[in-house]
Amino acid sequence: MKTFSATPSDIHKEWILIDAEGLVVGRLAAIIATRLRGKHKPSYTPHMDCGDNVIVVNAEKVVFTGKKYTDKKYYWHTGFPGGIKHRTARAILEGKYPERVVLKAVQRMLPRGPLGRKQFSHLRVYSGSKHPHDAQSPTIVDVGSLNRKNVRSA
Repeated sequence: MKTFSATPSDIHKEWILIDAEGLVVGRLAAIIATRLRGKHKPSYTPHMDCGDNVIVVNAEKVVFTGKKYTDKKYYWHTGFPGGIKHRTARAILEGKYPERVVLKAVQRMLPRGPLGRKQFSHLRVYSGSKHPHDAQSPTIVDVGSLNRKNVRSA
């Protein structure tokens, strides 16, 4: 029995659509990262981009557990001495680009390097419920029904 290693001709990419309304950010990001890498497929090959194209809508309606909504900080550095800055998750979600919370969560779950950057480019996140990818006829994946912990209970 020989080990299967996918070639570019063996790879079939699908389009999936995820509605992020009411979903927990970390659990959603883990599922998206798995789909982007292709680890859900039996033909997964670590050095090839065999993942799917993922569309996420309603990214501004994601939720955090515990006190992360007010306490979690996203850090970045300006490049100047003493230039570390931060912004809370609440400030980002209520700001101009709320989809960045989902983008950063997924980006930090993918490998660093050329392959991870290529896989990350197959993710499209929209803050509203509209998206311009109807022509690709994406299949809808209900992440909330996969596990009861994926949806925040009141």
